[in-house]
Amino acid sequence: MNQVRARRGLEARRRGRAGEWRAALWLMAKGYRILGFRLKAAQAEIDLLAIRGRTLCIVEVKHRADIAQALEAVSADQRDRLRRAGLAVAQGRPSLRTAVVRLDLIALAPGRLPMHIPDAWKGA
Repeated sequence: MNQVRARRGLEARRRGRAGEWRAALWLMAKGYRILGFRLKAAQAEIDLLAIRGRTLCIVEVKHRADIAQALEAVSADQRDRLRRAGLAVAQGRPSLRTAVVRLDLIALAPGRLPMHIPDAWKGA
């Protein structure tokens, strides 16, 4: 039983990494510069850190059957932790201190192009 579970976990991590690379390539095609992958902050782990202009994007990557499920997969508590992590990262880097921090979502679904939703939970 533990071997099956370990194999599933390994496969999930592989899919996650592949999804993060797809998301990064999608963002780069849209003019974003990727600053980091899987950044560990005290508050949360940031899937992707990207910047375009003066906007620093904390990007959560979710692979689900549809966008609604991807949006729902990130709890209010997780969004709060991600926002705080993004602000902490920005404050820790002098070149990013004046950046506007935004929480974005890249939704991945089988057989579909990635969908980037800037400021995915605005007002939430």
